[in-house]
Amino acid sequence: MSHAGSRLLADLANRTTLTAQLAEELAGPRKPRARHDPGRVLVDMAVAVADGATTISDVAVLADQAELFGSVASDSTCWRLLDQLDTTRLGAVARARAAAREVMWAQRAELTGAPFPPAMAAGRELPGLVIDLDASIVVCHSEKEHAAPTFKKTFGHHPMLAFCDNTGEFLAAQLRRGNAGSNTAADHIAVLDAALIQLPDAHRHGTPILVRADTAGCTREFLAHVRSRRDDAVSCEFSVGWAIRDKERAAISAIPKTVWTGAIDTDGGHRDGAGLAEITGVLPARSLSGYPVGTRVVVRRERPHPGAQLDAFEERDGVALHRVRHRHPRRATRPPRCSAPRARPDRGPHPLRERRRTGPLPVPLVRDQSSMACRGHARR
Repeated sequence: MSHAGSRLLADLANRTTLTAQLAEELAGPRKPRARHDPGRVLVDMAVAVADGATTISDVAVLADQAELFGSVASDSTCWRLLDQLDTTRLGAVARARAAAREVMWAQRAELTGAPFPPAMAAGRELPGLVIDLDASIVVCHSEKEHAAPTFKKTFGHHPMLAFCDNTGEFLAAQLRRGNAGSNTAADHIAVLDAALIQLPDAHRHGTPILVRADTAGCTREFLAHVRSRRDDAVSCEFSVGWAIRDKERAAISAIPKTVWTGAIDTDGGHRDGAGLAEITGVLPARSLSGYPVGTRVVVRRERPHPGAQLDAFEERDGVALHRVRHRHPRRATRPPRCSAPRARPDRGPHPLRERRRTGPLPVPLVRDQSSMACRGHARR
């Protein structure tokens, strides 16, 4: 098996100064006569993971290719370095990653004229940056720290992750116990703040940022925090999922047929059998109590695919219902008629990690809702 592509990853870390930044930040843990630079060791471990490694000992695959990767630390050295990465030094690693990302985006701007590509929704470009938050199940086959039974009847961890949809980059994560709650606002807040710190300062404060999550992110505390980031000159908006309950079903039933408008798919074309309607004004007033001012609620319906499991309400009308809550105060009086900003198929959790999962990612609500509310500029 060739490892030439893995060598390119190591070269990329060098060219974007990631290796040097890690070495500088982790200069403390290194002993005076140490043979291996800690920054190089971390990069080699990251390259090994990208090459398919599942255990630390798999770094030996790189060590066996000395002519390609040079001197690679042993698994014992890797263990010792990881053991030294306490909370303070993990913060140093995060600073190194942020500094390297700033260099990389600047390099891209020199080559293409833009520091990052635009995120796409409904066949149109979204201005600014898009951050996707989601929790993922990581299965363990032995007793490990924080491993616990998960809601999917497996055993392992339930980390919270954040990705930049524009570039597909991993931004931040929080390792959590396997039985950690999906809608824990404190975890969403912590991961979002860590993700924002990873963005270069010029873009964190000078670029619109859309934060997306599934129904787990639809908590008053988290959405209020997203809104409060404006006090720090961080222009954040949100688009999150929201579960359909009895009061939502009653509101949907009260909508006249003339309110429904056609939906479009992710490429901007017409989506057959799908429609959108805003029900913000039909819901009971207390439904939006405690949520940021300007929150809007939009529902999407479409003909279910064969074999879809419908509840009694959906069986009555013969349509499947999906729901999103989206805050967008500008042009709030215009009817929503486009698809929601959503993750593209090649975005989201890293494919290597997803390949080792035992089931699909727990984000069907966000990824499958291809026709919902979106920013006013993208409405047709």
